[in-house]
Amino acid sequence: MKTFLPTMADIKLTRQQIYDRIRETSKEEFILVEMKRLGFWGKKDGEPGVPELLIKKETELQKELNKLSEEKRKFQNREAVVKEMRMKRMAEAKVKRELNKKKREQERFDKAEAWKNKKATEIIYLGENVSLGLNHTENNIAALQKHNLPVFANETELAIAMGIDLKELRFLAFNRKVSEVSHYRKFYIPKKSGGRRLISAPMPRLKKVQYWILQNLLNKVALHKAANGFVAHRSIVSNAQPHVGKDLVLNMDVKDFFPSVHFKRTKGLLQQLGYSEKISTILSLICTEAVTDEVEIDGKNYFVQKGNRVLPQGAPTSPAITNILCFSLDNRLQGLANKLNCNYTRYADDITFSGGKEIIAQQLVWRIKRILQDEGFTVHPGKIRIMCKGTQQEVTGVIVNQQLSVNRKDLRQFRALLHNLKKGDTHTVHTPASLSNHIIGYANFVKMVNPVKGTQFKQSIVALFQNNTLQMPSNDAPASPIKTIIPTVENNPPANNADDKPWWKVV
Repeated sequence: MKTFLPTMADIKLTRQQIYDRIRETSKEEFILVEMKRLGFWGKKDGEPGVPELLIKKETELQKELNKLSEEKRKFQNREAVVKEMRMKRMAEAKVKRELNKKKREQERFDKAEAWKNKKATEIIYLGENVSLGLNHTENNIAALQKHNLPVFANETELAIAMGIDLKELRFLAFNRKVSEVSHYRKFYIPKKSGGRRLISAPMPRLKKVQYWILQNLLNKVALHKAANGFVAHRSIVSNAQPHVGKDLVLNMDVKDFFPSVHFKRTKGLLQQLGYSEKISTILSLICTEAVTDEVEIDGKNYFVQKGNRVLPQGAPTSPAITNILCFSLDNRLQGLANKLNCNYTRYADDITFSGGKEIIAQQLVWRIKRILQDEGFTVHPGKIRIMCKGTQQEVTGVIVNQQLSVNRKDLRQFRALLHNLKKGDTHTVHTPASLSNHIIGYANFVKMVNPVKGTQFKQSIVALFQNNTLQMPSNDAPASPIKTIIPTVENNPPANNADDKPWWKVV
């Protein structure tokens, strides 16, 4: 069965469709189109004839005339025109608002993504009052090469070199006014002169990074020859040696040595070495600690900052930073010593001058104070010692009158202690490991000054261990200053804090 599709001639228009088409064009145009559709108007090749063009032109003119007439009618009704214009503007404004809303949303999204990506690859804020120079990233390559220091183009390279990610670096360096976390564990140790000294020991994560800074950056910087404290191949013995057999020995201590070096001084030092302000800021924040108070609120402990960031006493980087920072101080004091024909050494905050009878001690003290003040330090008023020939002259715990030696009174007490242990004194048998640490530490000190006596002491100590009179030393024993002598256990009980670290190395 065949299916016949309707042709154009078979399609019949309704009355309404006819009216609509006449209204859209014109009566003549509609008739022309219908005649063509029904086949009454011949199709000629080429361009259309004149009658057809006239009809089309007339239709176009009629449309334009109708349009103008419509506009004229509109303008005659002012309220309708204003209303139409208002509606048009409202519609346009609505479309514009929608477009602007989408644009702002996209901008916020793009900004958030850019910020997220920037935070993942850069450190752009490290806390209040310390983030000002983080946009300065230019290194002084010549200065870094002069000091044989590695170059870090950005914080990502620094983090990679440290073996941590950028998030960890930001966490360790961030300066918080109030925090639930502290990067330091604080405790006290007894001072040689009495009282207690606050020690801020870095927690393992921070301590690891600080040791990296010490070994890979700070230890590469050349120090003044007068600096003997915390320097490889130098010790209290090398600090005392130049002052042996002098007519006068002058010893002075710097007051609050580490706290005198604040964040800005540390940052300035690193910039002088060649690092950009951004890298210097990060390193300085890692090496300094803010003075804080620990408070408890609603059962939670908070660490509230109450002072400037300074070098903590207990961080491995603090002595090295002060040694580098004191190069100018050492240079000036060495120049003063050369001018007066004296010897000068410095062991951390312990400054020592020595020379002949011609030295006027009071004038020398005054000059040293002026130089220290110029360099940002202050002399401890209660720790100025002028030791003349004929009295006991001591430099960093070592006697220097005629030769390097140890205080006789301390040696006698130490021999008595070993003798009591050897006899099996009831007060000292099976002593705690902390006492063993003290004994070994003092024996090592004696060996540094007098190798013969030190070796004899250590042989006696080994025998005590073999007889089980002494317990094996513990790495968690409390620290002991050089001058600590323990004649009996009951007079010198072990410290309560078993987490303090010994200052010496057991050999």
